[in-house]
Amino acid sequence: MAIFLVPDGLAGERVDAAAARITGLSRSRIGELIGTGAVWLGGRTIDKPSQRVQAGEMLEVDLERPERSVNVTPQVVEGIGIVHDDRDIVVVDKPAGVAAHPSLGWEGPSVVEHLAGAGFHISTSGAPERQGIVQRLDVGTSGLMVVAKSERAYTLLKQALRDRTVEKVYHALVQGHPDPFTGTIDAPIARHPGHDWKMAIIEGGRASITHYETIEAFRAATLLEVHLETGRTHQIRVHMSAIKHPCVGDPLYGSDPVLAQRLGLERQWLHAHRLGFIHPGTGEWVEFTSDYPQDLRHALDVVQG
Repeated sequence: MAIFLVPDGLAGERVDAAAARITGLSRSRIGELIGTGAVWLGGRTIDKPSQRVQAGEMLEVDLERPERSVNVTPQVVEGIGIVHDDRDIVVVDKPAGVAAHPSLGWEGPSVVEHLAGAGFHISTSGAPERQGIVQRLDVGTSGLMVVAKSERAYTLLKQALRDRTVEKVYHALVQGHPDPFTGTIDAPIARHPGHDWKMAIIEGGRASITHYETIEAFRAATLLEVHLETGRTHQIRVHMSAIKHPCVGDPLYGSDPVLAQRLGLERQWLHAHRLGFIHPGTGEWVEFTSDYPQDLRHALDVVQG
């Protein structure tokens, strides 16, 4: 059972929208939980997702769910871009709101299902629901990811990730001004002891190293370029929160929902901007870039003003 107090910035929101923002689950998943009586507000069971929340109310969400199989349903997903395609790899520009692959608790679209629906033949390596996936992006993070089409590509790219020879560059808009403006965060990450859907800096966790440098500082936020040595779940979000500068629009890790609302953000301002690696087929270095999507560009325009 996860228990929260509704922050001031979410007062007046629908309970399904507020619970999704706070927990990081999809709104549809929250709707399912409400339908099974697994969400309480002020100690009372919620039966209508349209009910409004008030600041300071206690919100309880039962995250336990019965085990069920994960199915891959081929479907063409609007908004997914194909940046590069050859016999070994396909580089995808993933929009926010799309998962890398199907998983328990996720009812929305995924990259794997899109590629299947669009007729791509992907490597059969990996679990059935995430075949070909060598690296993932959070549902709420947009940008570049590479998927292996051949078995050789899958093996070589997975090894390159382990060897830390893949260049993963993100742009992140974070609250406030990091001090110093350029730095490295070296702190181990593991599952949060009280929440199976959240990560935290935990002694004895997996080694995690994040390098950041400032692109531009604004009055309320700073645009950073972030280089990852490792690729842990929620790594940038956890590390930036740990130094008291969470990604704007990321209430799961302590961001200010009032600022996110002012910027029109409904997800964290985090974008996988550049991806580089040795091509598993040619042996040559390749590099790909992705422009900011409209919602991030709009937020940046507002904060600049």
